[in-house]
Order: sequence, then C-alpha cells, then structure tokens
Amino acid sequence: MSEIVSAADAVAGIPDGASVMIGDFMEIGSPPRLVDEMMLQGQKNLTVITNDTASPGVGVSKLIEADRVVKVITSHISTNSIMQKLMIGGTVDVDLVPRGTLVERIRAAGYGLGDVLTSTGVGTLAAEGRRTIELDGKTYLIALPLKADFALVRAKTSDYRGNLTYSLTARNFNPVMAMAAETVIAEAKSIVPTGSLAPDVIVTPHVVVDYLFAKELNRE
Repeated sequence: MSEIVSAADAVAGIPDGASVMIGDFMEIGSPPRLVDEMMLQGQKNLTVITNDTASPGVGVSKLIEADRVVKVITSHISTNSIMQKLMIGGTVDVDLVPRGTLVERIRAAGYGLGDVLTSTGVGTLAAEGRRTIELDGKTYLIALPLKADFALVRAKTSDYRGNLTYSLTARNFNPVMAMAAETVIAEAKSIVPTGSLAPDVIVTPHVVVDYLFAKELNRE
C-alpha cells in the first residue's frame, strides 16, 4: 500500500544525480506540485526522461531552465525555445528518441524485456553507432530498455491504497513510467475511499506506487 505524504516528503528522497521519469504530454500529464517541490528543494545534475519538454516556464522546463538537468531523454523539444538553445549550445545533453521507440523502451524496462527492435531510424543519422539485427531480410535497430531511479506520475484519482486512474493524454506515458522506476511517486488530484474505484477503471495498481501526494482529500 502506498504511503500518503506531503509534497515535500514525497520528493525529499530524490538525490542529486538521480534519473527521473516525469510523465508528460505537453505538460498535461506532468505532476506540477511535485515538480515545484523539486524546484524548492534544489535537486541538481538530474537525468530527466520525459515525452516532451513542454513550454518555457511550465512543467519539466522549470527544472531545465534552473540548470538542474544535465541530460534529457525525450522525443520532442520544438515547443520549447529555451531547450532548443541549451541543446544547440551543448549546455544540456539531449538524446532525441522517436516517440514510439521511447515509450516501448520504457515499457520494456517495466515488463522485464531484453530490448526493443525498431525499423525507425534505419539508414539515417539516428542509426550511427547503433547495433542492428537482420530478421527475415529486414534491418532493425536494437534499442535497450529505459529505466529510472524515480518516476513522478500524475493521476486523476487515487484511492487510499494508491490505485491510480488517469485523465485523457495523461495516460500516454504515466502508466508505463510507473512500471519502469525503482521508486514511484504519484500526484493525484484527489484521493477517494478504498473500494470506490471500480477495478476496471484502475490503470496503475497500488503495488507499484511507493508514495502518494494529493491536492485534495475526499473523505466522504
């Protein structure tokens, strides 16, 4: 069962130099209070794994702009002019991964798979220095699983055990990230009594959620 904690306590165990997955899809799936708390606590030298780097001043971009991040593994930065400048200037190491490959690498880590085979990028600059394999006459790049020390996920609702539901595009990356990190910290908009969530609406089970922070507590 997840431990319900304050935002400060939720991220206090994240050390400098940690790798952190942050659920995101143009900041919709990003946990804002947890990110803000990291800004206050000052964790630095982070490797951040996220779908996109949002917009300047929003979501994960706050950590990047504050010089807390040394590497970003992501699929999309073109909506963030600050991130573009940092990448071009070499201030932040950026590993651009096609979105489908990125989510499959995260899923592979969470599900205990050895690697991902993808034809995306074959014959391009993205394939330079990468291992390939031939199957049935077709060439595939070998993409290794992607895991992290911590995952910060954003849920719509949680019960008191830590079973999570998601809203709309927040479901794109948050559930797979919750499976691929050593420690999972969830931010829920509200917490409802255990048993009030139908089993078929629960996406992330409580057994993988270590800490739970909620904006609102519904004790009805």
